[in-house]
Amino acid sequence: MKSHFLISAPTSGSGKTTIARGLMALLAKKGYKVQPFKCGPDYIDTKFHEAVCGRPSVNLDTFMASEEHVRELFTHYGADADICVVEGMMGLFDGYDRDLGSSAEIARVLDIPVVLVVDAKSAAYSVAALLSGFINFRKDIRIAGVIFNKVGSANHFQMLQKVCDELGVRCFGYLPKCAELEQDSRYLGLDFSQIADTAKLLTLLDEYVDWETLISLKIRTAQTGSLDGSDCLFAPSGLNVLIARNGESFSFIYNEVLDRFPHAQFFNPEADVPDFDGIDLLYLPGGYPEKHLGALVANEACREAIRIYAEGGGRVVAECGGMMYLCKSIVTDDGEHPMCGVLPYCITARKADRKLSLGYRQFTLDGREYRGHEFHYTQFLGDTPQSVTQVYNAKGLPVTTPVFKYKNVLASYTHLYQI
Repeated sequence: MKSHFLISAPTSGSGKTTIARGLMALLAKKGYKVQPFKCGPDYIDTKFHEAVCGRPSVNLDTFMASEEHVRELFTHYGADADICVVEGMMGLFDGYDRDLGSSAEIARVLDIPVVLVVDAKSAAYSVAALLSGFINFRKDIRIAGVIFNKVGSANHFQMLQKVCDELGVRCFGYLPKCAELEQDSRYLGLDFSQIADTAKLLTLLDEYVDWETLISLKIRTAQTGSLDGSDCLFAPSGLNVLIARNGESFSFIYNEVLDRFPHAQFFNPEADVPDFDGIDLLYLPGGYPEKHLGALVANEACREAIRIYAEGGGRVVAECGGMMYLCKSIVTDDGEHPMCGVLPYCITARKADRKLSLGYRQFTLDGREYRGHEFHYTQFLGDTPQSVTQVYNAKGLPVTTPVFKYKNVLASYTHLYQI
């Protein structure tokens, strides 16, 4: 049986992303076929995973999909892998409502062992209480062991090892404090445009972490399921889909969406002029269009082609950055920049107007339920436009996020899990 494990932590900022990415890279370098996964809706960490594993990372999310579908995803994408590595989100038990949707819930659904990354900076014997709490809090969550991060010295690690021995939990090793491992960040998360050199990280993990014992971890029950099932959220579609895709402007795409459209065509709005002949759907995913306004504005022919297609009744789905691109303009501290003009709204990306909008979203439109996730700092300039339907958060409480339906255009700040 292949190796499976989930890397989580007591809290955000403990170093689980660094260690998860590093272990993926290390195991891939040693010749293993590593399938990466990410708990939750994050579409940035997955780009780190793909960069080091050489294969797309897949999101596992129990709010946006059913437990059965999560198991189907895990089985399908991990079928030909030697090792499946799942990176958790936030703290192990942190979900949208207590532990609902948390990394712990994914571990329970998949019956997969958890490796806990603990930030040991300034930590001494008190770490025993923290570990004891996580190990004993939920008996249906299997804590397979611990990796300590930011360990100050060999003596420091010996003290931490004694804590593990006392608690009867396996210690897989540690990562010493190292300034070179600090990763720059962007306002939507880690800066995936600058994938840091992993050589130093791999050297440290190879030396200080017992990865050979780590990859002996298994699930306890057989996983079954296939994405080819008729009940699958992403059964392959026969639609001819044209997708905007490039390095940053339009890049937040769930891999399952791509697999739903095996014959999709792609274009770069910064450089290409799309051909809509035979196209059933134009998909404009999210990203950072506000970071590349010069190129988007300069490609006027692309913006005009999209406007004509939408005005002529062409079917369009636009999410977050894609919705911004469909609007009248994007305003920055440098001025106002014209976009496609399909939607009569202006978006502000000025620093003074930045405001975090974050969370799961759900709404019903034309008898169909949609679920997704919203995470952005840009806002509508002026009053929030009227929505065609009420949008709710994961707890069922109403939020002000608008959804637009114009002709055959569906647009919103929400990144949809199914389109």
